[in-house]
Amino acid sequence: MVAKRRRSTSPLPQSPVAAGDPQGDPSTGTTSTDAISVHASKKLKLLAEHSTTSPFAGFDHPSPEDAHAVHALLASHTPGGAPVHSAPSTSSNSATTCGHAPNVLDSLIGTILSQNTSSANSSGAKRSLDNLFGRGEKGFENMANASREELADAIRSGGLANRKAKIIQEALTAIKKKHGRYDLQHLAAPGVTDEQAMQELVSYDGVGPKTAACVLSFCLGRQAFAVDTHVFRLSRLLGWVPKTADRVGAQAHLELKIPPELKYGLHVMMVRHGRACRGCKKDGKGACPLKTWLKEKGNPPSEVLQRAEVDDEVEDQKPPRPKTSKRRSTRGTT
Repeated sequence: MVAKRRRSTSPLPQSPVAAGDPQGDPSTGTTSTDAISVHASKKLKLLAEHSTTSPFAGFDHPSPEDAHAVHALLASHTPGGAPVHSAPSTSSNSATTCGHAPNVLDSLIGTILSQNTSSANSSGAKRSLDNLFGRGEKGFENMANASREELADAIRSGGLANRKAKIIQEALTAIKKKHGRYDLQHLAAPGVTDEQAMQELVSYDGVGPKTAACVLSFCLGRQAFAVDTHVFRLSRLLGWVPKTADRVGAQAHLELKIPPELKYGLHVMMVRHGRACRGCKKDGKGACPLKTWLKEKGNPPSEVLQRAEVDDEVEDQKPPRPKTSKRRSTRGTT
């Protein structure tokens, strides 16, 4: 039986910037004012604002019934049926598996490496990183103390090496400063809610809701719903988000609308379908079970499409508020 998503029964802890806490509390995932950036403060505020209410007031799609129907439809086209989360292996390459690794910090680094590149490139970058610096806490220490150029050279095959090296080193520095060691395993503790884990992860520069949701889902086994390029495009095709939605708003909305027990399997199947199906891509030709399902329901597929080949942007460039107006939205934190 899939565990229900653990939601906090109390209001989300404010970021220290908002709460006026000069020190913060490592046990709750808050950070001190000298350790939190303006971008991180904006991300935390967005999370707090949309933890229980959608950024798209009055937009009720998808219904639980539609989410279940699409899950069942994709499962019928997936060999072996809908995937179920399994405990990650210590030998997993976290960049290949969307952060499916038992070490939370290793999962985070692997997911950062997977931004804006192919699985083959990111997994190669992670192998190079591990071979040069080692794994575990000693490996993290070596990465943190290496020169930026050395770290970037190690992950060059993954693309955007200089920026990703900066994100990784700054996150490692912040984690060590906050917790006294290169370790995020406290986020796996049963008493840590999904909101608290998400808050800590996005408090690090370069880590947006999508990357954090991948760590929650694939590493921690929580019921989080990451919205990457493929999931975003298919959600627009299905009419599950407004046409004006950006990916940040789409994730906040779908996190609330997708039934918890469907989140892991639906995310994985939507990504696989988005990569493989030619029929549901812009100007694509061929059959698509999702388009057929929409037509049978009497709902033609949304004309608002985004090519699956569009790269998954690096996170935390300019964290935007979800757009609800007709003005064209900008790309930003994911």
